[in-house]
Amino acid sequence: MSGPSASRPNDPTRPLPPAAESMPDPWGVRRAENLLTSLEGVLSARVVTTPLGEVSEVHILAQAGLPAKQLVRNIESALLAQLGLRVDHRKISIAQTADVKPIETLDRHAVRERSLMRAVLFEGLTVQPGRRPQRSLVQVALTCGGKSEGAEEEAADTMRGRVEAAAKATVAVLDRLLNKGSMLLEGARVIQALDREVVFVTVQAMNGRDAVLLTGTAEVRQSPERAAVLAVLDATNRWSELRRMA
Repeated sequence: MSGPSASRPNDPTRPLPPAAESMPDPWGVRRAENLLTSLEGVLSARVVTTPLGEVSEVHILAQAGLPAKQLVRNIESALLAQLGLRVDHRKISIAQTADVKPIETLDRHAVRERSLMRAVLFEGLTVQPGRRPQRSLVQVALTCGGKSEGAEEEAADTMRGRVEAAAKATVAVLDRLLNKGSMLLEGARVIQALDREVVFVTVQAMNGRDAVLLTGTAEVRQSPERAAVLAVLDATNRWSELRRMA
């Protein structure tokens, strides 16, 4: 059988059939393309060869912001060092795009942004002297969906009083963020557990006639008041998220 199609059946310049991944790659085209796409800033690569296996064209799609000359040098160096292939820089063409990301990356970013919009973030805690002697004023600030909310509670200037005030202020902020239901702090205590100090809280969550008792804990690290805020978030995270997004 004669003719161009018979003399070079594996010509890389021709469209590859569906089973191309399992076919021989005599000129190492796929190896070269895989190498180039592993370089920083390179999104995709296409290597074109002559029937004799010589590289005639290298087409690169790269992210914007990287100097084209530096990309060309990186491509030349990689091909020479890894494959022993010397390519004239004039055969390398660079196209740059502002923002092209794999679908998986876009999905991850979308999930992360969505989770940040839904999550309640602990922004700050302030403990200062109260308006009356032997009292403390505890202020708690949270953020949810880009919206900041704060609440304050005054209590006796004791560790137990400040812990309860921090937990109560946190519950008050969360209650404002709910679209459905409400919640009320039942108690907050510092307890000893496995040689550690832990704040334990109980919160009553109500939705219509249904009520459920939520519990949460947080180890005391920086301060008991901060642990009280984190314990409330631990107790209410899942329940309040469903009501905020309803």
